[in-house]
Amino acid sequence: MSAGSSWDRLRSSRSSSSISSRHNNNNERLPSRTVTLGRVQPQAPGHRTIFCNDREANALVKFKGNSISTTKYNVLTFLPKGLFEQFRRVANLYFLMISILSTTPISPVHPVTNVVPLSLVLFVSLVKELFEDWKRFQNDMTINNNVIDVLQDQKWVSIPWKKLQVGDIVKVKQDAFFPADILFLASTNQDGVCYIETANLDGETNLKIRKALEKTWDYLTPEKASEFKGEVQCEQPNNSLYTFTGNLVVQKQTLPLSPNQLLLRGCSLRNTEYIVGSVIFTGHETKVMMNAMNVPSKRSTLERKLDKLILALFATLFTMCLIGAICSGFFIDRKYFYLGLGESVENQFNPDNRILVATLTMFTLITLYSTIIPISLYVSIEMIKFIQSTQFINKDLHMYHKETNTPALARTSNLNEELGQVEYIFSDKTGTLTRNLMEFFKCSIGGEVYGTGITEIERGIAERNGLSIQEPSKSANVIHEKGFNFDDPRLMRGAWRNEPNPDACKEYFRCLAICHTVLPEGEDSPEKIRYQAASPDEAALVTAAKNFGFFFFRRTPTMIYVRESHVEKMGKTEDVAYEILNVLEFNSTRKRQSVVCRYPDGRLVLYCKGADNVIFERLADGQNDLKTITRGHLENFGSAGLRTLCLAYRDLSPTMYESWNEKFINAKSSLRDREKKLDEVAEVIEKDLILIGATAIEDKLQEGVPTCIETLARAGIKIWVLTGDKMETAINIAYACNLINNDMKQFIISSETDLIREAEEKGDQVEIARLLKEEVKKELNKCYEEALDAVNGPKLALVIDGKCLMYALDPSLRVKLLNLSLMCHAVVCCRVSPLQKAQVTSLVKKGARKITLSIGDGANDVSMIQAAHVGIGISGLEGMQAVMASDFAIAQFRFLTDLLLVHGRWSYLRVCKVVTYFFYKNLTFTLTQFWFTFQTGFSGQRFYDDWFQSLYNVIFTALPVIMVGLFDKDVSASLSKRYPQLYKEGIKNNFFKWKLVAVWAFFSVYQSLVFFYFVTTSSRNGHNYSGKIFGLWDVSTMAFTCVVVTVNLRLLMACNSITRWHYISVGGSILLWFLFIFVYSGIQTPKTDNVYYVIYVLMSTFYFYLTLLMIPVIALLGDFVYQGLQRWFFPYDYQIVQEIHKEEHDDRRTGLLEIGNQLTPDEARSYAVAQLPRELSKHTGFAFDSPGYESFFASQLGIYAPQKAWDVARRASVRSKPKGGKKSKTEDSK
Repeated sequence: MSAGSSWDRLRSSRSSSSISSRHNNNNERLPSRTVTLGRVQPQAPGHRTIFCNDREANALVKFKGNSISTTKYNVLTFLPKGLFEQFRRVANLYFLMISILSTTPISPVHPVTNVVPLSLVLFVSLVKELFEDWKRFQNDMTINNNVIDVLQDQKWVSIPWKKLQVGDIVKVKQDAFFPADILFLASTNQDGVCYIETANLDGETNLKIRKALEKTWDYLTPEKASEFKGEVQCEQPNNSLYTFTGNLVVQKQTLPLSPNQLLLRGCSLRNTEYIVGSVIFTGHETKVMMNAMNVPSKRSTLERKLDKLILALFATLFTMCLIGAICSGFFIDRKYFYLGLGESVENQFNPDNRILVATLTMFTLITLYSTIIPISLYVSIEMIKFIQSTQFINKDLHMYHKETNTPALARTSNLNEELGQVEYIFSDKTGTLTRNLMEFFKCSIGGEVYGTGITEIERGIAERNGLSIQEPSKSANVIHEKGFNFDDPRLMRGAWRNEPNPDACKEYFRCLAICHTVLPEGEDSPEKIRYQAASPDEAALVTAAKNFGFFFFRRTPTMIYVRESHVEKMGKTEDVAYEILNVLEFNSTRKRQSVVCRYPDGRLVLYCKGADNVIFERLADGQNDLKTITRGHLENFGSAGLRTLCLAYRDLSPTMYESWNEKFINAKSSLRDREKKLDEVAEVIEKDLILIGATAIEDKLQEGVPTCIETLARAGIKIWVLTGDKMETAINIAYACNLINNDMKQFIISSETDLIREAEEKGDQVEIARLLKEEVKKELNKCYEEALDAVNGPKLALVIDGKCLMYALDPSLRVKLLNLSLMCHAVVCCRVSPLQKAQVTSLVKKGARKITLSIGDGANDVSMIQAAHVGIGISGLEGMQAVMASDFAIAQFRFLTDLLLVHGRWSYLRVCKVVTYFFYKNLTFTLTQFWFTFQTGFSGQRFYDDWFQSLYNVIFTALPVIMVGLFDKDVSASLSKRYPQLYKEGIKNNFFKWKLVAVWAFFSVYQSLVFFYFVTTSSRNGHNYSGKIFGLWDVSTMAFTCVVVTVNLRLLMACNSITRWHYISVGGSILLWFLFIFVYSGIQTPKTDNVYYVIYVLMSTFYFYLTLLMIPVIALLGDFVYQGLQRWFFPYDYQIVQEIHKEEHDDRRTGLLEIGNQLTPDEARSYAVAQLPRELSKHTGFAFDSPGYESFFASQLGIYAPQKAWDVARRASVRSKPKGGKKSKTEDSK
């Protein structure tokens, strides 16, 4: 196309006056616009202009390409960016500075001492990053090289996705994915309709309908499509998946665009041969890519406390160095003539400048004592938590849902131990506590209740009150299908015609059949048709209409076809076509949905369905009696745990409708604040409604929810339910779940009071707000005072609705709300918005500083999930948005028991043990060097060889602690759930307190003194076979050997269960040391002169073997006695449980599951169990640990480990004291 013709086209399309066009009953006025000089109008900040089928015009704007990259690094940035990420960790940065310091003359150690462990840690971390990024790169390349048909020279040409450009005309075939965000132009289906699946966006597998503008339906063939020259003005790229505003200017007409014409990248085409569209957003500007941000980075509470421990080690290091520096300043003196401190001595040992000596010695000692900071701690913990997630949590058969073939999924490994410390759970109700399988159960029509069934909640209420319920007899030929569980012969099979209100019934059924966005699929017979609905509620309502004789069987963009049966089932039916003029869609603000339709006889009707409070506010006058009766029905439905909606309608005059429709079209065409303007226009027509009745849908509880909640409550976890349902429904669900019971004192703060209703009827919003705030403040103060009086009384429960919560979260009242809530055992928040869910979660998280967990299954739970310390997504029927935003995903609420009480608790115990052990072994090793400093005049002389110091952390003591982090287990999974009170130790953080750290530190000091002074003292008179006395390197090698052996054996004493992996790792670490020293001391180089042949000399003496036997025993004696006394007189709860069940063995096998593509769930389960390792534990503890505790593998196989003789006396003493406080307490809880 020439420049001139392009300019003429642009000028004519922009400067022409507005032309009204009726399209889908939408009219549009095009505002006049000015054109600046140049070919393309400059991009305004608020919108972009795209020229369809014109690459030249779009090239001037330089839109982004369609190639995507999800990698963190590229060839140039990998090293600098990767190293930057690593050095953000304090420990790594510290070792970098130490490594630099070790290259200076003041360093007593060779640079290799610090460079080698730092390099190993960095290498492992960078290789891990590289591997993960390479996987992302390969995935990107696969996606970018997919092919798509693009219109070029009046024919379809296949090109890779990455070469696609904004404005291109593309052809997408059935079952293919959309390569970019595409404006839908034409389809092979009639009426310009196509069906898409959005599973990659939100996980919803039900099909969505998209409608092309009627003006573009013809552009289907390449010849026709090449004629299409349109201009799209639309919003700038954003991450809102469900909104889109824009206008299409084509053939001098301006047509409004909505999300119905946008096909998003990542979705796939279904039930349509192919579609033709124009590319709007590409690459990283597509909506799905703009949503592809990482879940907010979360750090576990334990990891933050670990930072404090590292700081404490820094303080210890500084103190040790300061002591050595000050002492060196005092010690240095020329009177020690044998030191040769002449006039020409270097500055570090010059007695004339003692301050400089102390300063330089300070830096020397910092380098010397650098091993006190555990450099390999972070890498070890990361490795442990990664394996815990991928191998234990993801593959636990007890969290595998067979019906949906869904295993548990740990989406992050950073928060494993956080699962063992949760104190507050915030749960959604629908789909989380309940099944989200909706069934039409009862209804109210014209003031009359229909439906004879009894819900699970009603049965639960009767049981609590000690009443027996007579099950109603079912009528003959009762219909029960998915979504419909209704029984009342007064309405079925056309019997509603004999009711006193048949006209109301007819309007009711038509509202159900017309007011929705459901898509029919399959044959148009009642038995074979399938409904694709955005929510299970909608499908249930349309299914109900079908069974009442109003069968919705076909939909086009402008019509709905209903097969109406007005007589008996075998009688006549009539296919009625209703023209859909406007759809006012449901959202969380409106809480209602309306449809304007035209009957075949020309009657204009608005049908509306929505929440009762929203509908009642918009009813016409003169319906007070019906409102009162229906409100009573709604309360009864709510008491039975049913979900309710109100139905209403309004007849419209043609004049009034035309006037309103013009405003609606203007609002729909607006590029700015379109949603707000549409809501305002909807308010104009959604008033003066006539109430038809109400629906009541049952959503049954998930399996095992009551038991799970009861177990979690015994574990000390408080559960809050945050739901958008009515208060009565939420309270009854809470009763059914065992969250609330009759023994609790209940505080109810509701906006449904007579005083507030009177104010609402007057309609003064300012007065309503003032009154609500006053009432909430008064109720909060009253409840708080009563709660204080009932501290030692019954458990407390708080129920509050959304309106009251809005004011209770006000800064002036939120502290009172928090204090009251924390005193309650259970809290139920009703009618809350997604934002309020997140606010409540943040209130407890930040205000109370308690560890929180949020669990939900829908998009409205995402903000709550991200606000909590730990977010759990339920992979249910409402899509995968909650899962995609979560840290862990499970299929059923009941799996929380295993996730928290088993895996969470084990992870917490293991990580605590790993961290404290690292602290102990590094402090012990460094203190032996510290004691040696006192023997060297504080000169900074090293005690150990450089390579000993380098490999101590990364080779000689690394593997055993990882085994503990993976396999240590205090009690079995079944006992963890049998005694949920054990979980309270995690909530109280009993295993990572400063007192516990102080105990480890005390024994580090004790053992380091034993290693240094016992070895040095005993070796003073020792000599080798040639008669020479032992030198420094003989003594230090002997001491290092004792350190390696002792700290590895000490780890076995800390274990509750020992497998052969523990033996292999501990024995292997000690063996590695001997192999290393044999090779290292057998090679003579300038750098190994110190230790040349040392080990061979030592091992030729009896002294070596005696010392190697005695020193570890003496060093571990203190730990042995302490553990015995602690377990005997001050046992932890888990130790009491160990004693109770010391002669039992656990039959549970912690199942590990691998999902195979070619295996059924049953086959996968059988295969996984068959593949479990067969390693058996020969020993289940050390010192005073209980031998009743099988190893990790033994417990999987149900193998009973034999008892050990040394426990008999201790057991007898424990049995003789059955009235011990903690023991009896735990037994009572059994």
